[in-house]
Amino acid sequence: MFGPNIPATNAEATSAMFRGQFNGLKDLIDAIQTITAAQVDTVTTLPLGLPAGATVSVAGHTLNFGFELPQGPQGPPFSSAVVDAVNTVDPGTPAAVSLSFDGANVRFTFDIPKGSSGNDGGVGPQGIQGEPGVPGEVTNAQLDSAISGTSANSNSVAALGLTVSDPPTQGEMQAIANKLDELITALRR
Repeated sequence: MFGPNIPATNAEATSAMFRGQFNGLKDLIDAIQTITAAQVDTVTTLPLGLPAGATVSVAGHTLNFGFELPQGPQGPPFSSAVVDAVNTVDPGTPAAVSLSFDGANVRFTFDIPKGSSGNDGGVGPQGIQGEPGVPGEVTNAQLDSAISGTSANSNSVAALGLTVSDPPTQGEMQAIANKLDELITALRR
């Protein structure tokens, strides 16, 4: 058995005495219970303003926790949700969503894995045969004829004719955004 006062001050030390002390310490160490798991048994919500609390106990080789957490104050309502980004990640990567709140907007960023490549399809059916054509290059005249007049779809968009102040006003920025939308719409085929 371990004796914390052995050896006494100025006493002669023997190997048997040290062996007894070491064996006593080993017995004490072996008697220490080993924790192999931890689990949360309870989580209780307390009214706003009460202090948080926690309990811990040991049952067998398991630490058991209990928590008492006060409610937080009511946060501000949010006015809208905004998707900041949708990212394509590698196949096999788990999908993920990150979320933040800027005081007025709930903001989302999505990570979505792309699908794995599929098998190639077989050869399709033979198409209908038309008149035989002559393979060859397109001449400049054929190219000019094919593209002539194709830019006319943007001719309906008038010039903006706006002088922008420094710094720009909200109205000036909105006029630019509206003109850009008009141009994009006109360029669609």
